[in-house]
Amino acid sequence: MGRTVIGLNDPKAVKKYSGYLAVDTARKSYFNRKFMGVGEDASMPIQMLPHLENDAGEQITYDLVMQLKMQPVEGDNTLEGKEEDLKLYTDSVYIDQMRSGVNTGGRMTRKRTLHDLRKIARKRQGEYWSRVFDEIFFMYGSGARGINADYIFPTSYTGFANNAFAAPDSPNHILYSGDATAKANVDAADKMSLATIDRLVAKATMMGGGTTGIPQIQPIMIDGEEHFVLVMTPWDSYNVRTSTTSGQWLDIQKAAATAEGRKSPIFKGGLGMHNNVVLHEHKGVIRFTDYGAGSNVAASRSLFLGTQAMVCAFGSPGTGLRFDWHEETRDNGNQVVISTSTILGAKKCRFTVDGTAYDFGTIAVDSAAADPG
Repeated sequence: MGRTVIGLNDPKAVKKYSGYLAVDTARKSYFNRKFMGVGEDASMPIQMLPHLENDAGEQITYDLVMQLKMQPVEGDNTLEGKEEDLKLYTDSVYIDQMRSGVNTGGRMTRKRTLHDLRKIARKRQGEYWSRVFDEIFFMYGSGARGINADYIFPTSYTGFANNAFAAPDSPNHILYSGDATAKANVDAADKMSLATIDRLVAKATMMGGGTTGIPQIQPIMIDGEEHFVLVMTPWDSYNVRTSTTSGQWLDIQKAAATAEGRKSPIFKGGLGMHNNVVLHEHKGVIRFTDYGAGSNVAASRSLFLGTQAMVCAFGSPGTGLRFDWHEETRDNGNQVVISTSTILGAKKCRFTVDGTAYDFGTIAVDSAAADPG
């Protein structure tokens, strides 16, 4: 019986599996499937900028247009010469290549057809790249690598593609739970709570704008309703749930289940909603162990997200897709190696206004977060 075999690096296989890998990664990545929109007008926490997917280049610049603040001219007083100039502040993101590979072993180890190897490699690589993407967004959003032991990236990692991590600007875009006011005075009692969430909403609502020159965090618009997102560790969500009254957490879950726009991906998989903040938990939230006066308090950095908290950009590796797929043999044809690559960049949105750098769409929330077990 005849059998069709698509050989190593056959163009059909490269195109096919590159496309599959892109779909698999987007579907599995937490940030991709929930919080990403395309273009600078997308009302999502992460904005994907497609400018370099089909064009040459390694850098994308994007602007923040500040609010007008001139006093209006009244009556028949002359307006000429008093007009206000538009104030635009620019940020940029660089892209670079990342690669990963799978060595499927020798013939006697594999005992599989090439098609099976591609399927297995695609599944493993899809999981791998989704982890890479999520870790990148957590690190850039937090401005730190933290101590998370299950990360692919080492604790010494400081960013890539000329996009360095940027610590939250203080005091505008960082908040401490409880009565803490700085890293050094966080103690075990300064846990995540509904009171902290209420403080975040108040801080975001009153921050900057107008004539202050400080960019104001913009809420995410979902079916005409304004929302923010808070992503915290499971330990933080445990602290919130156990500190609420018996019926309060049920009300929080009900608020999300009955909200306008609840079919949005931002609501899917959420814990609930409090004060129009959609609550999420994820184990990838950046954690620390050196808070408090004795540098021994376990803490987390939850992310309070509005629109354009972060940006990411992709460049095509030459196939017209976001991923490239490459196959080769080694050891005189005994081993089959499948490698994948992508060209991307990511960073937290940050604009320099009058010499001061401000985060734009995120507030870092540092809380005591010890293992409750």
